[in-house]
Amino acid sequence: MLTELSQSWPWYVAGPLIALTMFILLYLGKSFGVSSTLRTSCSAMGAGKTSDFFRFDWKEQAWNLAFVAGAMVGGFVAAQWLANPEPIDLAASTVTHLQTLGIEKPGADYLPESIFSWEGLLSLRGLIMLIGGGFLVGFGARYAGGCTSGHAISGLSNLQWPSLVAVIGFFIGGLTMTYFILPWLLML
Repeated sequence: MLTELSQSWPWYVAGPLIALTMFILLYLGKSFGVSSTLRTSCSAMGAGKTSDFFRFDWKEQAWNLAFVAGAMVGGFVAAQWLANPEPIDLAASTVTHLQTLGIEKPGADYLPESIFSWEGLLSLRGLIMLIGGGFLVGFGARYAGGCTSGHAISGLSNLQWPSLVAVIGFFIGGLTMTYFILPWLLML
C-alpha cells in the first residue's frame, strides 16, 4: 500500500484535477498563485501600516494561505512517509555528467547531499545559491506580477497575454540557469 502511494499520479488523473481546480477558481472569481501569499501574510501581520503595497483586505485571500499551508503539510507527509526508497533510475550519461559537476552519488536521492545539506548550505556555493537565487526569485515574481504557478496555471488558463510572455521568460531563465549558471556554481 505504501509503495503504491509513493508513485506519482498519472497525467490523466493529475491534469484533470488541476483543470477542475482552475475551473472552480475561475467560477469563484479567484486567481491562483503562490507568490501572492507572501503579500497576504505580510498584510495579515500588519505590514499595511508601513507600506501601501500591503494595505488591502487580506481576509479575501485567506483561502490562499490555507492552500500554501496544505502544500507545506502535504510536502512534509510525502517526504516523511511516502518517499520512494528506491534510487532514481538515471541514464548512465546523466550520472557521468553530474559526477563531472561534483555531485556525489547522483540518483541516490532526489536531493543531492552535496547541495542540500547544512554543510552545502554554509559553503560559498550554497550561500550564492540561497541568497542570489532567493533574491532573483523574489524580484522576478514581483517584477513579472506573479510566480510561475500563477502565470503558468492561472494566467494561461485565463488566456492572459502577459502570462504567456512571463512563462516564456521563465523558461528562458530556467534553461539559462540549467545550462550556463548552475554548472559554473557546482564547480565552485
